Amino acid sequence: MASRLFWRSRLKALKDAASPRDRLLDTAGRLFHRHGFQAVGIDRILAESGVAKMTLYRHFPSKDALIAAYLSRADAEFWAWAEKAMARAKSSEGRLLALFEAIESLAASLECLGCVFQGAVMAFPGQQHPGHQVAVGHKKAVRQRLSALSKAAGLRDPAQLAAQLALLIDGAWIGARTFGPADSPALGLTDAARALLQAHRRSPRRARGSR
Repeated sequence: MASRLFWRSRLKALKDAASPRDRLLDTAGRLFHRHGFQAVGIDRILAESGVAKMTLYRHFPSKDALIAAYLSRADAEFWAWAEKAMARAKSSEGRLLALFEAIESLAASLECLGCVFQGAVMAFPGQQHPGHQVAVGHKKAVRQRLSALSKAAGLRDPAQLAAQLALLIDGAWIGARTFGPADSPALGLTDAARALLQAHRRSPRRARGSR
């Protein structure tokens, strides 16, 4: 009981110390990620963040704007996390594998509920929705980073390889949301990525003889 009270008071202290904008983003992000964008309304975000409605609309003129801001912050946090995971590797190919090892570990963990960017695209299929645009921008940036690393590693067809690697990543996030950690297909993610890298390391065979 004492431990529970300690952590409650600690969480309250952290909440009180955060700015209203950060509290809104923290609360909205937690609720969106767990329950979905459509199922969570502004009133619940206000109630759980302790922020007044006027303050919310001072920072975010609409729920769509709040969603876009949350996704933009999630994008920045993902890249900070990814770059840290890759920093220990000494080669471009090593950075690719380090990224996949980190994603595999996260996707197979208890706290992973899938990909918020996938959730945003499914919740808001219209291409003009700000949340959709941020989500697609994130996915494009992932492919561009994978392509740049593949090219730097001297691997064949880096753009094609990046598309294939991105499909593996998206599959891992879907698997995490669908099956949970007990039966997660993400546990083979790094091996699958390694096999793709190996395939793109080989020179293409040219057909000989008659056609």
